[in-house]
Amino acid sequence: MTSPQPADTRTHGRSTQTATLAEIAREAGVSAPTVSKVLNGRADVAPGTRSRVEELLRTHGYRRRRAEASRSPLIDLVFHELESAWAMEVIRGVENVARDAGLSVVLSESAGRLTPGRTWADQVAARRPHGVILVLSGLDESGRALLTSRSIPFVVMDPAGDPGTDVPSIGATNWQGGLAATRHLIELGHTRIGAISGPSRMMCSRARVDGYRAALETAGLPVDPSLIVSGDFHHDAGYRQGLALLRREDRPTAVFAGNDLQALGLYEAARELGLRIPEDLSVVGFDDLPVARWVGPPLTTVRQPLTEMAEAAAKLVLDLGKGGDSAAATRVELATSLVVRSSTAAPAAH
Repeated sequence: MTSPQPADTRTHGRSTQTATLAEIAREAGVSAPTVSKVLNGRADVAPGTRSRVEELLRTHGYRRRRAEASRSPLIDLVFHELESAWAMEVIRGVENVARDAGLSVVLSESAGRLTPGRTWADQVAARRPHGVILVLSGLDESGRALLTSRSIPFVVMDPAGDPGTDVPSIGATNWQGGLAATRHLIELGHTRIGAISGPSRMMCSRARVDGYRAALETAGLPVDPSLIVSGDFHHDAGYRQGLALLRREDRPTAVFAGNDLQALGLYEAARELGLRIPEDLSVVGFDDLPVARWVGPPLTTVRQPLTEMAEAAAKLVLDLGKGGDSAAATRVELATSLVVRSSTAAPAAH
């Protein structure tokens, strides 16, 4: 176990270190052993006490000596939800970088919550990995404080909300992708285009729909709010909301499905209603998962470079762990691109 060292002092002997710990304990109204427990990531400290001590530790500029040597050979990868195909692309990218660095990957899921719980944060603090990557998730203030006090760097990939200017993050050009998907349908001649969004609480989902709206407005087409329905990025939502759109008397001739899984659900809804793709309905997805090439007809979609995003997140978190420039703590967006396949065509003449 490595002992902590104030950032603004040199190590002149044991007395200086002990006096400072005792001072923090007095200020926090706790015992010195409790301060030691907080420093070493022990779970048996009340949350309020931990927050108070961690704030004082930050104020006094505490950090650990030889942080690199005390880390476990791990990268913690945390998913908002573990979805097979989408998650596999991200895991592959992180594994590529971890393998080259001689590290292993620990997977966990926040069970649909946008911030992992305190138990998870305590476990990570105890593991002391080289870094943490949070996918479609984030950290609350106490979680950030805990990792920061342990010198454990973290990066958010595809953040659900605005992660803040001080949180390094890797994303994609979601607005541009939504614009390109819808513009493609407009250029084919579609004027009545529906959209199945993802959860409104997710920044990537809102950006894609904003791009959809911008394409319609730029083309001089009206934005019909009734043609924009809310999904959750899962197959069932694409099926359910697809049925609702396609059963309308004035049904859309094309739909931007928000992501590939919802597009596949929309395929199922179209088949159930006897509609052919692309003859009766054009469909565009988002992500370009491997399955997009295999379905019939192959899906036109917006490629989100998931594996490359994951690789970039892993490289960034390792660089930060080596004391990389704090200026790297900015939002990086990788480009999306439209991949045209066979699920889109000009609307049928009436």
